[in-house]
Amino acid sequence: MKFSKKSSYGISALIDLAVNSKDNRVALNSVAERNGISLQYLEQVFASLRRAGIVKSIKGPQGGYLLNRDPKDIAVAEILEALDGTYRLEDQEMQEKSSCPEITDTIQNLLINRVNAQLDQVLQNLTLEDLVKDYLERRDYGQNMYYI
Repeated sequence: MKFSKKSSYGISALIDLAVNSKDNRVALNSVAERNGISLQYLEQVFASLRRAGIVKSIKGPQGGYLLNRDPKDIAVAEILEALDGTYRLEDQEMQEKSSCPEITDTIQNLLINRVNAQLDQVLQNLTLEDLVKDYLERRDYGQNMYYI
């Protein structure tokens, strides 16, 4: 399992936005520049995030983007669904073709359903605020390193 490029860029950009916006709008080109992401691609990512109500855009010369809600109220699951549609493993659809539907049922029930339940548990309880806190701790820890 691997996050799509769209999800990876979207999560990175949202962390950046949360850190740099506070009460000010952030220009998308500055987010793109800080994160090494193509502005055109990031515009597509933010269009999906805006449609999902995760970010809001302000037009005009002083325009830019803001989070639409507090980072503690934005679950990673919501971000992934906005960008890729779903993060879950697909259901087994081999039952009609399978000569042994019991095996297909076993795979569905004991593997796919359990993995999806765990993914839901982690991603619905992990918030943008959690990601921001971890990022800030790592950033600040790296700046305070002293070498002898």
